[in-house]
Amino acid sequence: MRTAVLGAGSWGTAFAKILADAGNDVVLWARRPEIAAAIRDTGRNPEYLEDTPLGERVTATASATEAIKGAELVVLAVPSQTLRVNLGDWAADLTDDSTLVSLMKGIELGTTQRMSQVIVEAARVAPERVAVVSGPNLAGEIALEQPAATVVACSDIDRATRVQRAITTPYFRPYTNDDVVGCELGGAVKNVIALAFGIAHAMGLGDNTKAMLITRGLAETARLGVALGADPLTFSGLAGLGDLVGTCMSPLSRNRTFGEHLGRGKTLEQAQAATRYTAEGVKSCLAIRDLARAHGVEMPITEQVERVCHEGVDPRIAVAALMSRSTKAE
Repeated sequence: MRTAVLGAGSWGTAFAKILADAGNDVVLWARRPEIAAAIRDTGRNPEYLEDTPLGERVTATASATEAIKGAELVVLAVPSQTLRVNLGDWAADLTDDSTLVSLMKGIELGTTQRMSQVIVEAARVAPERVAVVSGPNLAGEIALEQPAATVVACSDIDRATRVQRAITTPYFRPYTNDDVVGCELGGAVKNVIALAFGIAHAMGLGDNTKAMLITRGLAETARLGVALGADPLTFSGLAGLGDLVGTCMSPLSRNRTFGEHLGRGKTLEQAQAATRYTAEGVKSCLAIRDLARAHGVEMPITEQVERVCHEGVDPRIAVAALMSRSTKAE
């Protein structure tokens, strides 16, 4: 199958390797021409996962039109807040029945739309053409071919199954699901909870605190998901608990690492300067907070993360605010 991966960051690069190892021909789009040239010349991405050979089936280009042309599977791996603008430029190049696969885990600022909703609107495609990949998928581990699993969610289960076949390798095991809403919300909110986890870790707080953040973070994710029509069982699976645990616990996690900088007393700007990669939860916490408020859903951890990130609240004050909430039944 001819496939395109639009975005040559860590996860886009690792996903190109997965597709190639599963037997597909892959064109990887890189925004910077020199990165695309290096991938073509060396078979490696010098900017991300530079020690990982991508295989002979992967080539690269700085032309999105060239990447998309004739692709049956178009994988979107750009920062979530840039998706709409990029798709406005790319939509005309899509083939009539290509499947669009979202690797992004965020909620759009302003619209509070999930990434699949942005794709449907910006690319002017039917919802059943959009699949979502979500799960505990740390790119660095997958690049080393360490065993991992994921979820492919699509309202058209036959299409989800086709994507599943296209990305199955000896080290990468995909499962199908038709709960797009639940899988996307699990992937977006876990980034915010991982920021809180990183803050707590840097403050020297222990495992009781961390376990509390994971379990109560999962509870507020599920509350929002149910309010939006998700299946509650989704949040006990790979796209819910699995992704949350992986992102919170791993030092490879961008959001946890960003949270650690905040927990050491750095400002948002200082934390951004200290990290090389996009931490999706930093911007998404604003949109998730707005989405929760619009549906009357309490998300206290998300609200405190937003206060620390965007209102300059001291993390110690945020922790005290969480612990001083009125007691209630679980």
